[in-house]
Amino acid sequence: MLVSATEMLKKAKVGHYAVGQFNINNLEWTKAILLTAQENHSPVILGVSEGAGKYMGGYKAIVGMVNGMLEELKITVPVALHLDHGSYEHCYKCMDAGFSSVMFDGSHYPIEENVAKTKELVGEAHKRGVSIEAEVGSIGGEEDGVIGMGECADPKECKAIADLGVDFLAAGIGNIHGKYPENWQGLSFETLDGIQQLTGELPLVLHGGTGIPADMIKKAITLGVAKINVNTECQLAFAEATRKYVEEGKDQQGKGYDPRKLLAPGFEAIKATVKEKMELFGSVDKA
Repeated sequence: MLVSATEMLKKAKVGHYAVGQFNINNLEWTKAILLTAQENHSPVILGVSEGAGKYMGGYKAIVGMVNGMLEELKITVPVALHLDHGSYEHCYKCMDAGFSSVMFDGSHYPIEENVAKTKELVGEAHKRGVSIEAEVGSIGGEEDGVIGMGECADPKECKAIADLGVDFLAAGIGNIHGKYPENWQGLSFETLDGIQQLTGELPLVLHGGTGIPADMIKKAITLGVAKINVNTECQLAFAEATRKYVEEGKDQQGKGYDPRKLLAPGFEAIKATVKEKMELFGSVDKA
């Protein structure tokens, strides 16, 4: 049964660990992440971007697949299904479809409009028992066609959004989506510390978790980060394992072309990546 992400992230913040949000892209991704969470007794958040939602046949199809797997695979750890970087309209679509958590990304609006829309969505989400994440300061890189340079959020703006009753907050601290460039300056811990001092017990979210050095991840957790998003790293691991399988000619041996065989190495690569991240984030045995 899907749960909202509120309780798992409150526990994570108090316990000084983080819960991973792993974005799903298809059935293999979903199954790999759920099984790894169960094997490691870790809570988990399945992230769905609007683009991935469309690719997988719509939000209702995703809810059906995830709920079916929770039952059939006997998943007992806490699982939240979360809209990642959602628009105002898509937050409603996901809540209607049965998602247990949504993110409203109003970071591109003027702060007054971000506040107004976030306030309305917080009321609607909480009425339905759904958790809600908001964003201040755009996260750099490209996410479904939205390109940002990785701004640092203004702690006062973060407090204005936090005071609306959001359940967790994504704040730009120099992090970016996708691969990090050679000249990346690193995370601004000064900004993160300033945000936590003004937002108190609110769990903070680190987007763009792929490629951030382990010591920076651990430091971010000590400064209030309780949710870390990972997508690119799983995609790279999946692609590398699939390429190796094809380059070694295994798809031409016997029935190696069967998608169940063709996608198996990539599936295992996702599992290994997710396990590694859960260990780094400290969420193993926290379910």
